[in-house]
Amino acid sequence: MTNIASYTSTTARHSLPLLFAGQAQKEFVVNEALARLDLLTQPNVVDERADPPTSVVAGDCYLIAANATGEWAGNDGALAGWDGTQWTMVAPKQGMLIRDTSQATWLIFSDGWQRLAAPAEPSGGSVVDVEARDALANLLSALKEFGLFS
Repeated sequence: MTNIASYTSTTARHSLPLLFAGQAQKEFVVNEALARLDLLTQPNVVDERADPPTSVVAGDCYLIAANATGEWAGNDGALAGWDGTQWTMVAPKQGMLIRDTSQATWLIFSDGWQRLAAPAEPSGGSVVDVEARDALANLLSALKEFGLFS
């Protein structure tokens, strides 16, 4: 079972554990920080699910769905990375962007995980220029909503 360690001093943004003077077993804290950095650097998730998979490969990362169970219980919305021995959980931060490889989509964290919804395809109309402008307006609106444009 994964034991979540608590640290007396962490970084402000991603709660990476910090060393303190005279600390014993520094390698434990440094290894935990490296595991979290590995998970957070260009994150992509294999899938979104509420229960830990039974077959997992070191380096796999998952987005924990609502009502998580087992070792993931209480970590809804977090990223879970498997290092070959244990799960490392990282809570999302505002603006975090991840890639869901199972659905080939991007997710952004803005008061909860949101997927970029594809705009509707143009249909009907009698003037191609009007349809094209509407389709482009819908596309730009969706990209702005997702935070890719301001």
